[in-house]
Amino acid sequence: MRAAKALFIRHGAERTPEGRGLLLLRHWLSPAQRGQFAEKGYFDVVGGDTGNRYRIYAGAATNVCEIDENGRPKTDLCFLPRGDLPIGDVMLAQKIALETCEGSVLAVARKFTPSGFLFSRSRPLR
Repeated sequence: MRAAKALFIRHGAERTPEGRGLLLLRHWLSPAQRGQFAEKGYFDVVGGDTGNRYRIYAGAATNVCEIDENGRPKTDLCFLPRGDLPIGDVMLAQKIALETCEGSVLAVARKFTPSGFLFSRSRPLR
C-alpha cells in the first residue's frame, strides 16, 4: 500500500490531499532543502532557539531526529500536529515548529535513542 501511494504521488497526483500537501511542503523548502528531499527523502532544518540541526524524514510520526555535526542521529523525536493530515502537511508543520518555536517543540516531543533504523533507505517522495 505504501509503495503504491508513493508511486501515485511521484507521478503527479497533485489533485489529491497527499499531492497538494507535498506541493505545499516543496514550496516552503529552501532550494537546498528541496534538492536534499528529492534526492534523499529527507531535509535538514536548523532550530530557531539553539541552532541545533534536525533531519525530517518523509513520514508523519517518529520521523525527526536531531543530528550531530557529522550528520549522525543523536536523538530521535516524535511530535506532530493533531488531526489526520497528509504527510507533506505534517512535515511542513514540523519544519516551521522547529524553526520558530524549537523550545516548545522539545518540551512536548517524545525523545528516544536512535535505533539505527534509517528512513533514508526508503524511496524519496517526489
